[in-house]
Amino acid sequence: MSARFIISAAKPEQFPPEEQASQRQAEIAFLGRSNVGKSSLINALAGSEGLAYTSSRPGCTQSVNFFQLDDGFRFVDLPGYGFAKVPKHITREWKELIESYLLGRGSLQLAILVLDARRGWMEKDLELKQWLEVHGRPHLVVATKIDKLKTHKERHESRKNLREGLNQGELLGASASGEILECSAATGRGVREIWQAISKIKIR
Repeated sequence: MSARFIISAAKPEQFPPEEQASQRQAEIAFLGRSNVGKSSLINALAGSEGLAYTSSRPGCTQSVNFFQLDDGFRFVDLPGYGFAKVPKHITREWKELIESYLLGRGSLQLAILVLDARRGWMEKDLELKQWLEVHGRPHLVVATKIDKLKTHKERHESRKNLREGLNQGELLGASASGEILECSAATGRGVREIWQAISKIKIR
């Protein structure tokens, strides 16, 4: 599979034109806290290591980045939230940009909520899940960096915490239902399962 960068949009009017909805033109958005591995996951799914820029520095992605895959799908990398050390007015601008995309983009067919398997759910993750549900946006939860969990005990605790986090999310109004897929961008584990989930998209 080949993929190419389209544009880095700092405001909604820079978003690329939308085409007539079809499964081959659907957009898949990647959301999550800063430094959870969204860009690395995009590269792993696209099979192109340098497609989306990655960095160990939180807050690296500051615009909405669009990538075109040769099978027709578009991947959309959204700014992270939570840990980026940026001024509050910049954080507010990012929030407005993200919501503008999520609410107004007709070609958005699936949002992938990315978590760090070592950290699990945080309140902002659960709030985002609830927001997606309230606005009727189909979403998939992916826990990345599972290769960092070296022992059976660590992997067991991670899965337990991820599932318990969903149950706790009911207190915030988020659903406790839904599958959590595990993935490692470094080893490729879980990539096929995520693609299988993407392939089941029902165009709205």
